[in-house]
Amino acid sequence: MPTVVFIDPQGTEHPVEAPAGRTLMQIAIDSGVPGILGDCGGVCSCATCHGYVDEAFLARLPARTETETFMLEGVPDLRANSRLCCQIRLQPELSGLRVQLPDEQV
Repeated sequence: MPTVVFIDPQGTEHPVEAPAGRTLMQIAIDSGVPGILGDCGGVCSCATCHGYVDEAFLARLPARTETETFMLEGVPDLRANSRLCCQIRLQPELSGLRVQLPDEQV
């Protein structure tokens, strides 16, 4: 199974194995990872699953949609590697992905 490592704002790593096809938001919530709220349930309408994707993996991800880009405009610390975890599905080629979680979601 592919793995993803969520890193909370204090630097604690939360490695999680999950089946391919699930979103990073679903994986984090199901695994009790602190810092992913997913208030909208994963429909890209709240940005409470914001994370900073390891830059080594950015080229492997689909581009941000217009809706995701719009939602990210409201986060306090927008970066080039900012993504909404509800918009990324874990795939075998993403195994080992690291996602830093922002302070504002803790």
